[in-house]
Amino acid sequence: MNHADGLPRYESLGYQVNHVARLFAQALAAGIGPHGVVPGQFAQLLALFEQDGLSQRELCDRVRIEQATMANTLKRMERDGLVRCLPDAHDRRRIRVFLTDRARAIQDDLVNAARAVNDAATKGFTDAEVAIYLRMTARIIDNLQAP
Repeated sequence: MNHADGLPRYESLGYQVNHVARLFAQALAAGIGPHGVVPGQFAQLLALFEQDGLSQRELCDRVRIEQATMANTLKRMERDGLVRCLPDAHDRRRIRVFLTDRARAIQDDLVNAARAVNDAATKGFTDAEVAIYLRMTARIIDNLQAP
């Protein structure tokens, strides 16, 4: 291919990854939507399922979302009864984010919906191929996060 001819979408890693991300989000939305959760809230919930009571800053760092976007998302999640945002007991300037009973009650359903999407996406892949894909994706993320 002559590079002067442009970059065909299907030869662009960035395009392909973006396309896959949109398809994952659409499939995830179908699975978690009935539980009152949208894909834009899912990463935060997964992080809180791993460790409840994170500070807003810690949550931003874990899911790689800007502070202003996180603040808006948490307001919606609080409105939807998924989280409670409370001042830190030791530093009242810091906000801690806690799962509600409602979020805990739907945790298994949300995780199962995500697993179903992952299973559909990797249909026909061996476990070794999935592991290779995950390692390669982690390397790409590391490369793009490097200064």
